Formats: sequence, C-alpha cells, structure tokens
Amino acid sequence: MVTLKGEHIYLRALEPEDLDFIYDIENNQDIWEISNTLTPYSKFLIKQYLENAHKDIFEVKQLRLVISTLNKKTIGLIDIFDFDFQNKRAGIGILIKESNNRHKGYGTEALKLLIDYCFKHLNLHQLYCNISEENEASIKLFKHYNFEKVGLKQDWNIVNGAYKNEYLFQLINN
Repeated sequence: MVTLKGEHIYLRALEPEDLDFIYDIENNQDIWEISNTLTPYSKFLIKQYLENAHKDIFEVKQLRLVISTLNKKTIGLIDIFDFDFQNKRAGIGILIKESNNRHKGYGTEALKLLIDYCFKHLNLHQLYCNISEENEASIKLFKHYNFEKVGLKQDWNIVNGAYKNEYLFQLINN
C-alpha cells in the first residue's frame, strides 16, 4: 500500500494488535449513532474481521485504516465504504476515539491523506459522506475540503427514540 504519512499522523492497515482498540470503539454506545450499530460486537467477531482485513478493496468494497500519531499512538479510524469502481465513487467516514485527541488537526490531516489516496491512487471521481445535522465538528471538517451539502435526509435515523436528520455531502474531483 502507498505510504499515507502526513506531518503529524499516518494512516496504516489494520493489525491484530488493534483488536482491543476496535472492540472499544464498536462497543461504545455513544458512537453507535455514527456507525448505525444496534448490538455489541464480540472480540471473536472483531478478531475474524481483522483476519480478513487484508482483503483487497476491489473485492470487499471497503477499506478501514488506523489513524496513528508519528509516535505510533493509535487515535482513530478512517474508512472507505460502498467502494464503487464502475462509477468511481465511495463513501468515507472518520472517527477520532478520545475527545482529548479531537480539535488538534489529526482528523483534518487524516481526511486530506485519504482524499488524496482516493483521487490519485484509486482513481475515484467522487466521495461522499453522511453526517448528522447536529455534528457540527464533522460538517466543519468536510466543508474545509470543499465537500458540498447536496441533500438533507429527513428523519433518517432513530437515536434514543427520536428521529434525526442527516446531511449528504459530496466532493467531486474535477
């Protein structure tokens, strides 16, 4: 894989050592809204997922990368999903696990690395993301890289018994 290294962070493939990190994220009910998770994941299932993480994006239609600081501290995940080679598009999502690592530019740098990778190495034409209308930090992050709000999905997700709207953002590589 192409080295995805920035000034303060780098993106790397999933490793077996990431089991506990991913287990904590996938079982954190505070962020289930972002991932549309409904039930907890066992370590067994996550271990199986990690064992298959080496599969090619063209086969599994997704790629999850770990966001690490240059001193090798794992701080988050960034995903390519719904990879559609025929139409040259994919969805992307990002999560910085701990709140004390947010608002430090790590997400901004990770997103830039991923956008460049998608457009230059995967030869995609467009990227999109889905963001809750309440998630101001993510809206600001994606707008920073010229993602445009192209739609509002009303009452799209139920969170704690209440419907929430979600925006669709899109970036086209011209």
